[in-house]
Amino acid sequence: MRAALVQLTSGDDPQANLEITRAFVAEAAQAGAELVCTPEVTNCVSRDRGHQTRVLAEQDDDPTLAALAKDAARLGVWISVGSVALRTRDPEGRFANRSVLIGPDGGIAATYDKIHMFDVTVSDTESYRESAGYRPGDRAVTARAGTATLGLSVCYDLRFPVLYRMLAQAGAQVLLVPSAFSPVTGAAHWETLLRARAIETGCFVLAAAQTGTHPISTGPGRKTYGHSLAVAPWGEVLADAGTDPGVTLVDLDLSEVARARERVPSLTHDRAFADPS
Repeated sequence: MRAALVQLTSGDDPQANLEITRAFVAEAAQAGAELVCTPEVTNCVSRDRGHQTRVLAEQDDDPTLAALAKDAARLGVWISVGSVALRTRDPEGRFANRSVLIGPDGGIAATYDKIHMFDVTVSDTESYRESAGYRPGDRAVTARAGTATLGLSVCYDLRFPVLYRMLAQAGAQVLLVPSAFSPVTGAAHWETLLRARAIETGCFVLAAAQTGTHPISTGPGRKTYGHSLAVAPWGEVLADAGTDPGVTLVDLDLSEVARARERVPSLTHDRAFADPS
């Protein structure tokens, strides 16, 4: 399977972001990609809740998903829209951070709402409270895309290995980790965590990322780390997109998943044990 990682510097204007995303998706398809992966919050990078309320839509009315569904059908590719920020019927007015897998027929094959919320203080000048604006999901998701079974996740989920173990044991061969990683945590942890998840599960890991300084019209600014990565089941980095927006292609030999798991069959070695308390 040939996959493509689309690296973006999305801003807070969904229409402007969509034009750039569609061009990269078309480029990836023309280069032979069967699966095209975009990063977290492909449609809108913003921490201004008022602005989000004005520009975001619910899933059925979202112009980004509608356009990419048409592109998937026209180009005959699978598109993992890493995540889109969507309005919901949440009683507290919170949005969904939702990963959407679109099939080559243009239909939505699977959706996954980010489970783990990024509520952290990275430094004295950089903090995030994702749960203030987004409602967490509560369901792990796998989905078939062509010859591969995918395990869906989003960004901060990466720090919770039990989720990926569950996805792998449920049949996932390729783990998707679309992200918008902080430059600080990205430099310190990004590659190490992605390689660890690949090694622990014997899966390929595809992590399409946001990068650079994002064009924000209102609210706090945002910078992200970039370095979209593809990692093999044995832990080798197959591709690193660096820090520029663009398309990175990688060919996946899915038989490597079985070979890695035969060499170290740890997914079958779970044992019950007592709680330390």
